[in-house]
Amino acid sequence: MKITLVTMPWATLATPSLALGILSRRIQEALPDIETNTLYANIDFADWMEQQGGYGADDYDYFSLQSYFLGCGDWVFSSALHDDPSWRVAEFTDALKERVDETRMDTCLRLHRTVPAFVDALARQIVADGPDVVGATSTFQQNVASLALLRRIKELAPGTATMMGGANCDGTQGEALHRNFPCVDYVIRGEAERAFPQTVAAIRDGRTAEMSRIPGLCWRRDGVSVSNPQAGQLLTPAEIPMPDFDAYFDRLRSSRVQSWYEPVLVVEGARGCWWGEKHHCTFCGLNGSAMTFRSKSPHAYLNEILTLAERHHVLDFYAVDNILDMSFLDSVLSKLAEAPFDLRIQYEIKSNMNMSQIVRLREAGVVSVQPGIESLSSRVLKIMDKGVSGTLNVRFLRDAESNGLSVAWNYLYGFPGETPEDYVPIIEQLPALHHLHHPTGANRIALERFSPYFDRPELGFPDRRPQQQYALTFDLPESELADLAYLFTTSEQGIDDKLSDRLDTAIAEWTDNHPRSRLTRVDSGDRIRLTNSRPGFDWQSMTLSHPVEVELFRALDDPRSVRELVRRASGIEDGWDEDRVEELLADWRRQGLVFVDADRAVQLATTDENQLLCRIRRVSSGRGGAELALEQAEEPTCVTIS
Repeated sequence: MKITLVTMPWATLATPSLALGILSRRIQEALPDIETNTLYANIDFADWMEQQGGYGADDYDYFSLQSYFLGCGDWVFSSALHDDPSWRVAEFTDALKERVDETRMDTCLRLHRTVPAFVDALARQIVADGPDVVGATSTFQQNVASLALLRRIKELAPGTATMMGGANCDGTQGEALHRNFPCVDYVIRGEAERAFPQTVAAIRDGRTAEMSRIPGLCWRRDGVSVSNPQAGQLLTPAEIPMPDFDAYFDRLRSSRVQSWYEPVLVVEGARGCWWGEKHHCTFCGLNGSAMTFRSKSPHAYLNEILTLAERHHVLDFYAVDNILDMSFLDSVLSKLAEAPFDLRIQYEIKSNMNMSQIVRLREAGVVSVQPGIESLSSRVLKIMDKGVSGTLNVRFLRDAESNGLSVAWNYLYGFPGETPEDYVPIIEQLPALHHLHHPTGANRIALERFSPYFDRPELGFPDRRPQQQYALTFDLPESELADLAYLFTTSEQGIDDKLSDRLDTAIAEWTDNHPRSRLTRVDSGDRIRLTNSRPGFDWQSMTLSHPVEVELFRALDDPRSVRELVRRASGIEDGWDEDRVEELLADWRRQGLVFVDADRAVQLATTDENQLLCRIRRVSSGRGGAELALEQAEEPTCVTIS
């Protein structure tokens, strides 16, 4: 028996498919007599794009990374799914003409006309190899490309069993896919490490009766779609093997894509979210049916990272964990700090990590993090159920900057119950943060399936319908689209467009000023020297020498209330009363030395050691991947780091 596993566009090109790497390994372990081939059709398509139209990494990334909320990537392949190069061209153009620029629109239309030829050629290539089973993974904008491929394979080789799995197949989405697309014989909903080998074995042995006992499987009985209940017991970490990425690197070596990106290895230390188990962030639709937090043994995870680095000679890693297992700080990460490789790791974490924990991340090779900051307003963060305050988020940004740690975050708004008072004081203070890592933008939240806002309409979004992109792409009634969709249109909540535009403008100014902005401190014991180059403030240096000022500034390394500061000041000779402390805080706020929110203040100066000569930034170069680069400050000249 032979299996072909396929990852279609618009899967990212810079990383191998973790899903297919794991599943190919599971088949090797559970069914060693079965031949498994993994096909990186996303790389094939990138090569085809370049040959057909001279398109490059920037064009591919637009569909892979930037246009998800518009659905451009899925619509491009709708022509192949419906075997119609003119499929809803006028409707798509009219719907997105104000949101997609002329060049991108031209690319969408041109690819839409030509992708049927690519899908046909790919399907013929796969069928010629004679697989008994073809499985396609579907996450983000892979849905339509995968469906189009499986439809064409079924036309060419009706006896080939076709399967789909992935995040787009979870819950009712998987049921809707299977119900509406007869070209897909099987859909696996939820985790597939058990169900996939069980399904393959049942197909191989002709044991149709076994299908009804495979958790999460959608199959057909007498031509009617049947959906088995999803597994009540999630996988144990020991059941998640080390992925096999050989096929990715074999394909990459013969592709033009290798000149577009530096490859990044994908690893998984944990599944689920330990915070979400207790407090599911109201807007978050991640994890779907698998919120329960589970992590691999530190020994197995460490071995996996080091083995993959040595095998593939790649030092850049992206951990797909939704949140760092904090026990890894004392196990996996402490060992990585001693590893023979100079790794560069990207991780998702919680933003309440303190300075000592951030230092340990950097020592282990973590250079880029996504901490889920989302907002700097404590009240809005409470509405989100984030379990963190605005001043703690600012503390994290400050300490990350002090340690050369790059931070990826977005500023979110549009929450039920938020008011202008949650934004105006924050916007007024943003110039004081220009030396810290800025958000990539400000966005109104989307209503996502699996989020509390979706599951509980009483939280503020009672009216919803599938986003327009689904009607442009699929030929299905709205009732079916409602089961298939992940993103939904609903009434806007929270602040109005005028205030959100003001937030956008403030963040754009932050982004523009960041490269030349600096606020650093040198603590000499009896005094603290501060150096400033942020454009919004007219001072370059100052020294805090009064014992109370020095003590209070140090205390503000962590968020403090006025009452706490008065208590600290009272222990010093010539202690200050509340009025004098409030006057000092007001002065420091005017000078951009502190950030204040919800009766808490935190000081903003980074430690001088890492910032005075140069600022190390984790950035994407023109070739993609993760590289270290230098951002020169206004005054000193950056030294070269080799």
